[in-house]
Amino acid sequence: MPARFRNRTDAGRRLATVLSPYADRADVLVLALPRGGVPVAFEVARTLNVPLDVFIVRKLGVPGHEEFAMGAIASGGVRLVDEAVVRELRIGAREVELVAQAEQEELERRERQYRGARPLPDIAGRTVIVVDDGLATGASMRVAVAALRQEHPARIVVAVPIAPPETCDMLRADADDVVCAVTPEPFYAVGLWYEDFEQTTDDEVHHLLERARHEVAPAPLPRR
Repeated sequence: MPARFRNRTDAGRRLATVLSPYADRADVLVLALPRGGVPVAFEVARTLNVPLDVFIVRKLGVPGHEEFAMGAIASGGVRLVDEAVVRELRIGAREVELVAQAEQEELERRERQYRGARPLPDIAGRTVIVVDDGLATGASMRVAVAALRQEHPARIVVAVPIAPPETCDMLRADADDVVCAVTPEPFYAVGLWYEDFEQTTDDEVHHLLERARHEVAPAPLPRR
């Protein structure tokens, strides 16, 4: 059985060793899925000497059954709607729009909290490493990859410290590369593989992003 990670910092450092081929490359950008992915991604970006930013994904829940997704929105104004779900459940366009507006407000709040007035970097033609603190079903990561595809990166790399092998295999159909540092069986849950899995706060996310701006490679140009 593989050793547990001490915390997200330890997980990021161990993940970075597997990602060493991407170090010191001008075309590489690390994007973290907040909040738990940010401490992991910070260590990855610092070790690889590449820029760090966040990519926020918000699920669009079915009205009355919010745990069931009918789509998602993401940083950069990307919106994905599962038309098959909308048709099957006979969800009207107005209902979709109301849910999207509410989630957009939360997404924008987080954008302001984490990034301030700085826009999302231009990722067209870049290699983007998308980092989270672990995967279970991989649903949020799949949405993130699909949303990022619309921004035309040259390559999308999914990178996580821990995930079940079947989830990593599934994501290979979506991403150009999938790096899962540890793939234990049985898996059970992400948090069981960390000695310290305390929730990351909004303030911690903001602090790490500010540190990355000053300690890590310069960020690429903003979106045009």
